[in-house]
Amino acid sequence: MSSSFGKIFKISTFGESHGIGVGVVLEGCPAGLEIDEAFIQKELERRKPGQSKITTQRKEEDKIQILSGVFEGKATGTPIAMVVFNEDQRSKDYSHIADKYRPSHADYTYQEKYGLRDYRGGGRSSARETLARVAAGAIAKLFLKKIGVEVISYVSQTGSLKLPGSYKDLDLSKTDDNIVRCPDPVMAEKMIALIDQVRKDQDTIGGVVSCVIKGCPVGLGEPVFDKLHAELGKAMLSINAVKGFEYGSGFEGIELRGSEHNDEFIIKDGKVHTKTNFSGGVQGGMSNGEDIYFRVAFKPVATIMKDQDSVNEKGEAVTVSGKGRHDPCVVPRAVPIVDAMAALVIADFYLRNKVIKLGSLI
Repeated sequence: MSSSFGKIFKISTFGESHGIGVGVVLEGCPAGLEIDEAFIQKELERRKPGQSKITTQRKEEDKIQILSGVFEGKATGTPIAMVVFNEDQRSKDYSHIADKYRPSHADYTYQEKYGLRDYRGGGRSSARETLARVAAGAIAKLFLKKIGVEVISYVSQTGSLKLPGSYKDLDLSKTDDNIVRCPDPVMAEKMIALIDQVRKDQDTIGGVVSCVIKGCPVGLGEPVFDKLHAELGKAMLSINAVKGFEYGSGFEGIELRGSEHNDEFIIKDGKVHTKTNFSGGVQGGMSNGEDIYFRVAFKPVATIMKDQDSVNEKGEAVTVSGKGRHDPCVVPRAVPIVDAMAALVIADFYLRNKVIKLGSLI
């Protein structure tokens, strides 16, 4: 089972949703980097359950414990191990589906692949695993801050409610001002009302998280298989419930002609820039110095509080009844996850570049 991501700035996650805990081992963090534990905890609190009326009511403090790799507040250059111990497991909530396959979950595929499965919340396939990514991603963000790179994600769509225009029209500093993490306060209230109504209807709904990476240096990524946008796509598609990824002009770009879509080069402040940025900050698989921006589509959460038809392990027709505590919409809590995965990709490619160029890290 693949539980690792990255080549130099590399993470390996472990743990299950209803097991003892969930954690991560981070390798490749440059020695001497100041590790702000309060910042890591803050990022985890943006992801943790039970934070508002429109998220799952599972109560977890998600208190991070750093086990190794940090001394006197700085990375030692050795593997950094971090863990969060589960506190509010209710495994009995899943006893009724111990032998049943929940629609649109990993139950059936996991059983067929491994011959057994942890039915308690999906075990390893649960989205609770993403807290490990957020912890490691927080350290990646601390590293990127040192080199002037900023990663900002926000909710841009919930169901059919969609922010118009560009991210440049928004004040992204307001993203965390509301529980849905949409930087437009008027649209945020509409999104919150929609998610709350869907919750009352015992149903779920999907949405989109948009991400902007500012200050990325030129040349991150490779021209063939390890293209920067390809790795970002892999990172985002590895997140639970993600059904789509597009960067730059994305699918809407097909409506333009080449003469409209090409990003012409100009000199601005003594540096090469582009007039437009339909490329989304990536050309030929490598960053070009402009803002990198992309959108990540999340499906409606698969667990709903309504009866659904399914089959059990014996192939018999059964009814699956939703129980337990689940998100009516995943996107508010997915924002820090998208942040984390984007930061991990950029940090890894930055360090790969430094190895290639044999230059100093910072």
